[in-house]
Amino acid sequence: MEAEAADGSPGGVEAPLSCFSFNQDCTSLAIGTKAGYKLFSLSSVEQLDQVYGSNEIPDVYIVERLFSSSLVVVVSHTKPRQMNVYHFKKGTEICNYSYSSNILSIRLNRQRLLVCLEESIYIHNIKDMKLLKTILDIPANPTGLCALSINHSNSYVAYPGSLTTGEIVLYDGHSLKTVCTIAAHEGTLAAITFNAAGSKLASASEKGTVIRVFSAPEGQKLYEFRRGMKRYVTISSLVFSMDSQFLCASSNTETVHIFKLEHLSNSRPEEPSTWSGYMGKVFMAASNYLPTQVSGMMNQDRAFATGRLSFSGLRNICTLSTIQKLPRLLVASSDGHLYIYNLDPQDGGECVLIKTHRLLGSGTTEENKENDLRPPLPQSYAATVARPSTSAASTVPGYSEDGGALRGEVIPEHEFATGPVCLDDENEFPPIILCRGSQKGKTKQS
Repeated sequence: MEAEAADGSPGGVEAPLSCFSFNQDCTSLAIGTKAGYKLFSLSSVEQLDQVYGSNEIPDVYIVERLFSSSLVVVVSHTKPRQMNVYHFKKGTEICNYSYSSNILSIRLNRQRLLVCLEESIYIHNIKDMKLLKTILDIPANPTGLCALSINHSNSYVAYPGSLTTGEIVLYDGHSLKTVCTIAAHEGTLAAITFNAAGSKLASASEKGTVIRVFSAPEGQKLYEFRRGMKRYVTISSLVFSMDSQFLCASSNTETVHIFKLEHLSNSRPEEPSTWSGYMGKVFMAASNYLPTQVSGMMNQDRAFATGRLSFSGLRNICTLSTIQKLPRLLVASSDGHLYIYNLDPQDGGECVLIKTHRLLGSGTTEENKENDLRPPLPQSYAATVARPSTSAASTVPGYSEDGGALRGEVIPEHEFATGPVCLDDENEFPPIILCRGSQKGKTKQS
């Protein structure tokens, strides 16, 4: 859920933010600027708490946080081939890796860390940062388009499999094997994303008119949604809600679309005896006699709800999150603002904008604290993740240093490789010299 470095606002005005990304469970927002990067908590609608800010690394164009932990991955334009992994609460570098070309995107979950270059993808074990696999000779991928399931038990990876069509390669990041290829679209891909469980994969092409959802790992088409009819758009973000009931898409237009994942043909109630209901039945019946392309268009589900932005043409990302026990639509924009909307899961319709937060300037202070960061405990990274949770069980997967997997599954210790990356005890940090240098000659080639 990351926005790549923005080229700038319309009219040649430089965008305040160079990048922005929501963490894996949509509880935190990270932004990158010319001066450095900042992390915010998304626990409240009225108040946007700054968790951390750093000016030590200029020109940040990638920043990714691991759930609600202190692990953050940063890439800067000053060293675009180098990935830096930090423990931001201690202000300490865990390690860094250099690659043969510029880093285009980073994806991570509690087991794997993905580094995407234009013609290769590196898969690291996130516990010890050991390089497990290098996927080489992939079709040129200049935007670094890829997706990683946040479910550590499968860690599915998806990336474009063709330069000319919307083919998706589905790869198992746990067994390090290709699973299948999916012929998702006729045109080239613009966006791909997994749901939280890693059981569904959504995609959109460069036209941006149709969004499809496939099962994982089978690759069977489950849903098809039409975002628009005539106007081609650039999809900038595509994301499932944590319960996988909704799918949200934002683009370079002023409208954010939210789709509901249900098969209306199986669950639609009997239409009322009105003129519109009658005509709806006529169109559905007529679709059986029309050419396949036309009838398919008529049967595609439309947006369940929409959110209206006051601008268009700006880079933005969206997400669906539960804040203060209510569903919200969040949109972060390169204009330096976070927009929060109410989402009614019953009625749908147009979402109501209820709050706008400035991401830069005096709107936040370093004294603000995030409620998921407590004083550090003398535990290793693996030990804290593996420790059973003492809180109430939930179906939302998540990671917390101090309470283990507070919102989801506990990761067994045996799933990790030997040699932990420690987030709590500086004495257990791996020697930095082992983490530096080019990956040439050290990789397993696919």
